[in-house]
Amino acid sequence: MPPRKRQRYIIGVDLGGTNIVAGAMPEDGSREIAMRSEPTHAQQGADAVVDRIARMIDTVIAETIAETNAKREDFAGVGIGSPGPLDRERGIVIVTPNLGWRNFPLRDEVVKRVGLPASLDNDANCATLGEWWCGAAKGARHVIGITIGTGIGGGLILDGRLFHGASDVAGEIGHTTIDSTGRRCNCGNYGCLEAYASGPAIAERAREALAGGEPSILLKMVGDDLGKITAQLVYDAAKKDDDVARQVVRETANFLGAGVANLLNIFNPDVVVIAGGVTQAGAPLFEPLRAEVRRRAFRPAVEACKILPGTLRGSAGVVGAVATFKQQVLDGM
Repeated sequence: MPPRKRQRYIIGVDLGGTNIVAGAMPEDGSREIAMRSEPTHAQQGADAVVDRIARMIDTVIAETIAETNAKREDFAGVGIGSPGPLDRERGIVIVTPNLGWRNFPLRDEVVKRVGLPASLDNDANCATLGEWWCGAAKGARHVIGITIGTGIGGGLILDGRLFHGASDVAGEIGHTTIDSTGRRCNCGNYGCLEAYASGPAIAERAREALAGGEPSILLKMVGDDLGKITAQLVYDAAKKDDDVARQVVRETANFLGAGVANLLNIFNPDVVVIAGGVTQAGAPLFEPLRAEVRRRAFRPAVEACKILPGTLRGSAGVVGAVATFKQQVLDGM
């Protein structure tokens, strides 16, 4: 009998403005191994962030070896998901407002530190691909992914293929305009979806409501320190029927609904997957969001599409980063 082929493993890294998540998967995507999360600390600079990524990769490799009896040579490489826009061919982060980077060679800096080949793709593309490969959108043909965290990202899968566009910036859903004279976004534009419905924007709108004197359990939750309010606390207060929090969540649903309706009318997807911390708001977010989409989008597009929360909670970006490395590097060998 021919010798049994050894299992190969791929490491996935999901770089966000707040946290870095890393883990390993077998090449077939059958399970997640050694998943871990650490704060990004972007204020320390790009080199310090890459050093942290490299340490996390080394830890993931060591834990995977201990759990599976794999060897170092069984690790095929590293898939990296990063905020963009990016130059994927050269592995460069062109600009990322929430990290403060410009023209940073992230892929090659990681390769230099860990001695493994690497791929680079947009973090929201990775999260979308992860949900399509192993999560809520598995089996769908046309998928739009929206990731909501420190910023808002997006990914497009059309006819079963990740769509990057002419210059790798397709899917920047967070920087579509929903109010041409609205709030200023970190990207410098006004009225971007991200400026209304990202995690920090949700917290800021809650602070604005409370500054007007509205009674709320949020004040007790943060000891009257409005600076401590987070989107997660807003979701928690909404679940306790706090009027201010519920209003903020409803408004968030309306903003997202307007953005999603535009996407349905343009792309006519089978599935829209919404991932990130915002999904923890549950029905108080998704029910009015779907209602807003029904109100704004063409009926045939609405009837053909499911709007779903992501099922790979906390790991979609890592799973998708693994999938992008597999598609871009291994499948091309």
